[in-house]
Amino acid sequence: MDFLLGLVGADFVLVAADTAQIRSVVRMKSDLDKTMKLTDKTMMLLAGSVGACSNFGDLMAKNIKLNGIRNGYDHSPAECANFVRKSLADALRTREAYQVNLLLGGYDAHDGPELYYIDYFGAMAKVPFGAHGYGSFFTLATLDRHYKEGMNFEEAKDVMRKCIEEVRTRFIVNMPAFTVRVIDREGTHEVTL
Repeated sequence: MDFLLGLVGADFVLVAADTAQIRSVVRMKSDLDKTMKLTDKTMMLLAGSVGACSNFGDLMAKNIKLNGIRNGYDHSPAECANFVRKSLADALRTREAYQVNLLLGGYDAHDGPELYYIDYFGAMAKVPFGAHGYGSFFTLATLDRHYKEGMNFEEAKDVMRKCIEEVRTRFIVNMPAFTVRVIDREGTHEVTL
């Protein structure tokens, strides 16, 4: 029942994830952080079983950090996305398959803001906006209608607000709280809508 949402603005990426941990018909937790910081300017949002998300997220964060230390620089969002995609694809062909869908967003000094949509099969696409989970059934039409390239921060927050309100109105599962973060040239920051 996870819901992840992200969109690219003029010089930032705005991402949101619900904070509920739901299993079957039981809400186990209401303050779960589904985001994982990979570098100072790259973050991924994970959807799937809590164990798979936690294990895979930690594995990716630690390996990307180790690779950055070995090579002496932080990886770009594109490099992180390709590493994550390959790791998912490789794991799919072993007994370690992770049932994890994710959005990976970041800011690169050369390429600007980037958002990647990656599913548990290891398929990846660079997108201007994306959503995972049942909430995407309700929000993709809203994003199609209201998203425009090069939006400023206030416009992006307004589109994000509309998407979250649509999920709260139409989806049968109550999603009262969301973690919203912005990734820009300064790094990652929490945002209130």
